[in-house]
Amino acid sequence: MAYKALVVWGGWDGHQPKQVAATIERVLTEKGFEVEVSDTLDAFLDVEKLKGLNLIVPVWTMGRISNDQLNPVVEAVKSGVGIGGCHGGMCDSFREATEWQFMTGGQWVSHPGNDGVEYTVKITQPDHFITQGTQDYTVKSEQYYLHVAPAVKVLATTRFPSPGADGPHSTNDPFDMPVIWTKMYGNGRVFYHSVGHSAATVEQPETLQTLTRGLLWAAHAEELA
Repeated sequence: MAYKALVVWGGWDGHQPKQVAATIERVLTEKGFEVEVSDTLDAFLDVEKLKGLNLIVPVWTMGRISNDQLNPVVEAVKSGVGIGGCHGGMCDSFREATEWQFMTGGQWVSHPGNDGVEYTVKITQPDHFITQGTQDYTVKSEQYYLHVAPAVKVLATTRFPSPGADGPHSTNDPFDMPVIWTKMYGNGRVFYHSVGHSAATVEQPETLQTLTRGLLWAAHAEELA
């Protein structure tokens, strides 16, 4: 079986979408996927083409998406096509598109301390396919504070507040924020990883491993691991 993926990159350049998309294209190709890469949201216009895929990977921070571009993605995922991504490229993509947020399971709202915060990604479900073989690890990057849907299945978390990342959230009791999660949207598998501020962050071995396995899981392609 030939697995097919569409990677669509663009939006805010600060997250290096072209470079991150290239990394994702590389790892999926190495796993045997046929990968199409596009830098326009018009790649989403053909719903029948999307329904013929196994996986959609958005790498698009901020910007706006039209209903003509959004609705085919929504319908394809509902029908069983997987969707997966990381950081702002998936959960800070289109701030006005609430259906996108409903589908992905979360929305970025802050990163206290900005870039350079050192924090731990704690693997809470080590037996899941996505997290197998990955231990707790340290990241020095943006620590994402997200509004998260209660339906998600959390595989990894990070502790707030972190040293050097004070803010109005710090007067609350300490709490755990989801970092890696899965969910369903119709018949489609949804995967998200909040680490990935830059191409170098995505390439960190623990992040790249869990991101790759998460994309395989979303595509029902675990056999390719």
